[in-house]
Amino acid sequence: MAEVTSDEFFARINKTLASAGALITDPQGRVLLVKPNYRDHWLWPGGHVEEDETPDEACGRELTEELGVALPVGRLLGVHWVPPFGDRPLPMVHFLFDCGELPGPGDLVLQEEELDAYGFFAEDEVRTLVPAYLVRRLRAALAARRDGTSFYLTGGSPDYLT
Repeated sequence: MAEVTSDEFFARINKTLASAGALITDPQGRVLLVKPNYRDHWLWPGGHVEEDETPDEACGRELTEELGVALPVGRLLGVHWVPPFGDRPLPMVHFLFDCGELPGPGDLVLQEEELDAYGFFAEDEVRTLVPAYLVRRLRAALAARRDGTSFYLTGGSPDYLT
């Protein structure tokens, strides 16, 4: 049997992207969302995990880059495994962190290179702004925050909308 080098082994195994997001609410419980200029829907703040950082570090970095604020990244609320779909050829693991409450948008500075807008939205409003799989993630995150639990979700393409 031929020996496989580590380079050969790692070249053959599945690759998975990682991203991190922040659940932030205002005193009324409305969720902070951002509108990326490269998507047709809203998202919560966050982005891809870089090679040299952990998911919680990525979450903090993205908050600083996207909104100009350094918020403490709280506990991990949950993980969502999303299969490849659309223009993304690889599966993705999304880590969602509880980043607390902001009293209001006063100190937020929008990263205009990537984002068109931000706002705080009630849960029923969020349903009209994000795809169904992200509504599932939001419901799971709000329940995890409220109950002190965590969530694990799978799916996210149009085949997984229920």
